[in-house]
Amino acid sequence: MRKLLLSLTALAAVMLFACSEAKSDESAHERDVFAMDTFMTMKAYGSGAEKALGSAEDRIHELEDELSVTEQDSDISRINSAGGEAVSVSADTALLVEAGVSYWQETAGALDISVYPVLAEWGFTTGEYHVPDAETIARLLEKVNAGAVEVGADTVQIPADSMIDLGALAKGYTGDEIMAIFRDNGVKSAMISLGGNVQALGSKPDGSDWRVGIKDPFTPDTNMCVVSISDKAVVTSGNYERYFTGDDGTVYWHIIDPKDGYPADNGLVSVTVIGDSGLRCDALSTALFVAGTDEAQTYLREHTDVDAVLVTDDGRLLYTDGIADKLENVSSMPAEVIARD
Repeated sequence: MRKLLLSLTALAAVMLFACSEAKSDESAHERDVFAMDTFMTMKAYGSGAEKALGSAEDRIHELEDELSVTEQDSDISRINSAGGEAVSVSADTALLVEAGVSYWQETAGALDISVYPVLAEWGFTTGEYHVPDAETIARLLEKVNAGAVEVGADTVQIPADSMIDLGALAKGYTGDEIMAIFRDNGVKSAMISLGGNVQALGSKPDGSDWRVGIKDPFTPDTNMCVVSISDKAVVTSGNYERYFTGDDGTVYWHIIDPKDGYPADNGLVSVTVIGDSGLRCDALSTALFVAGTDEAQTYLREHTDVDAVLVTDDGRLLYTDGIADKLENVSSMPAEVIARD
């Protein structure tokens, strides 16, 4: 893997609020939560907002207990330690594992929920970072195959010595679940930030779009662009969340390419996906990062239900034509439109 001459820092979609919001009869209610190894912020408006926030926080912790790969009693941990036997799981877990298999098929293996043993070997789950030798990676890759995962109505079964992780799906699904709770409680305007996942319900109380800033990976104290959204999810994946510098001076990050077992280094340093479903945006942000510059653009031309903002390792900003009138490039990077029929 080539050495990247790239300064890697935290990169995430962030909520932008105007200095003075338009006055509204609906008051704002906020809730901060730490879960799924990230800080989460929720902001909702209206008389049902406070109740909705409480229910949303409960749901977040419920999903974390089910889906965490590190919690000993979670569904995922029980699946991974079952020695190849079928395990009874919650409806949430069955749905997400099935979704993981489906996205593995749709993205030609770019997203693979069974790559976890390779990720763990690199030390990204423990913080004990090291570069595995080629033989170890080759051995672990023999167990990476999401197509071997079997999902029933309430059971999941994986091959012995395999392991799965829903980290590329869980926060997106959680965002969708929070939106459903808000709607059930009569909330019509809300915004949440779950780490690199931002999701909006409706528009701002004054009827204008929410503005979401996506930070520039080359100058992380500034945004590279701002997108205006309503009723959309905005999910960013990049080489910024967990990374380390090896003894050889190479920077290695946590998004693993299932094809070779190394951090994905296929021309992209950041991928943001914008769409109706937080789950879909979450899955595709990882998959397109792994797929790389050319394959990601091909996918986006063939799947027009989502939009995307790509940042290449040579400093270009690429975005789909579906958000051409919703995106403001505030960086010095040249911007190119990915045209779709």
